[in-house]
Amino acid sequence: MSFKELIINAGSSSLKYQVFEMPEAKVLAKGIFEQIGTDCTFTHKVDKDGEEVKVLDKKSVEAKDHHDAITILLETLTDKETGVLESMNDISAVGHRVLHGGEEFSGSVVVTEDVKAAIRKCIPLGPLHNPANLMGIEVCEEIMKGIPQVAVFDTAFHQTIPDFAYMYALPYKYYLKHGIRRYGFHGTSHRYVSARATDFLMKKYPGKYNPDELKVVTCHLGNGSSITAVKGGKCIDTSMGLTPLDGFIMGSRCGAVDPTAITYIQAKENLSPSETDTMMNKKSGFLGISGVSSDMRDVENAAAEGNERAQLALDIFYYQLTKLIGSYTAALGGVDAICFTAGIGENGIGTREKICENLSYMGVKIDKGANNCRGKEVKISTADSSVEVYVI
Repeated sequence: MSFKELIINAGSSSLKYQVFEMPEAKVLAKGIFEQIGTDCTFTHKVDKDGEEVKVLDKKSVEAKDHHDAITILLETLTDKETGVLESMNDISAVGHRVLHGGEEFSGSVVVTEDVKAAIRKCIPLGPLHNPANLMGIEVCEEIMKGIPQVAVFDTAFHQTIPDFAYMYALPYKYYLKHGIRRYGFHGTSHRYVSARATDFLMKKYPGKYNPDELKVVTCHLGNGSSITAVKGGKCIDTSMGLTPLDGFIMGSRCGAVDPTAITYIQAKENLSPSETDTMMNKKSGFLGISGVSSDMRDVENAAAEGNERAQLALDIFYYQLTKLIGSYTAALGGVDAICFTAGIGENGIGTREKICENLSYMGVKIDKGANNCRGKEVKISTADSSVEVYVI
């Protein structure tokens, strides 16, 4: 029996969505509202005979808030020309991506008043995302009365990290009082990618691996990036921390930095906490080092033209990424597979090649022909590589 699900990712000024026909997981429609509340735009695509077709590309939409955007979305989905539903009653459930679930959730949950209260409680840990995620849930509850809402948390997959890996060496009272610890993010991505890699290995090498001991390092590389160590399907460590700022260099985020460097800059530049937060999250990373852009494609182009700071940004990225994969291999006691995913991971041919070359000391060998692809699910390691490498 087939049924349809609406999946929503509500950002502070955006709304991404997809409609799936289950259990086949066929995408019937997808799209995005951007700049909600100001100059809102709306792009809507539908599946027509197996081909993705853009049927709406509006440069100006009257959507002053998420309530307006979701109302427009539901009208579009049920419209005879642009829709894929007979009525809203065709939707069996709505899934919502929620950034931060703290220590409350280790899996997806049906939304209740208690769940919403827990999401609200985590707003100080996810001040940009959790309010928008909660707004998306509440608007859907209002407009789509009686249809189950489900929250899927970015932090949930990482709740299996042991305490010695998630605790910071700060006074313990701050953990008890404020929940200061490593939480990790991109959990939905890392969970899916590590599961796919496990499926590949178990089918390709029946009897060779014990699924409870399989060791996978997943690299979610995009404008925001994180790496996760997964053993037997469970996360044992991840690079992001209390917030998505921790880890390694990203589009506009600095990643891990000596904390005293930050307080030193604050004092010298007379920055407020808010200004410091903006500097670390929005003015650092590729943008801060290169002075060119937060988009790696722009940085790569600038480096190819001889921009030394752009090249430095890339070298920092390659170095930090290699070092983290190495450290997670040590934490796992070895590694069976390394996986690349997300915008850079799926499309960065040069990045994948460089990282695999850096890991040649581990016996990693890359098939340059197989690696010459973008956005495909493929094995890119050679037959004699000691570690399987995948793009997922």
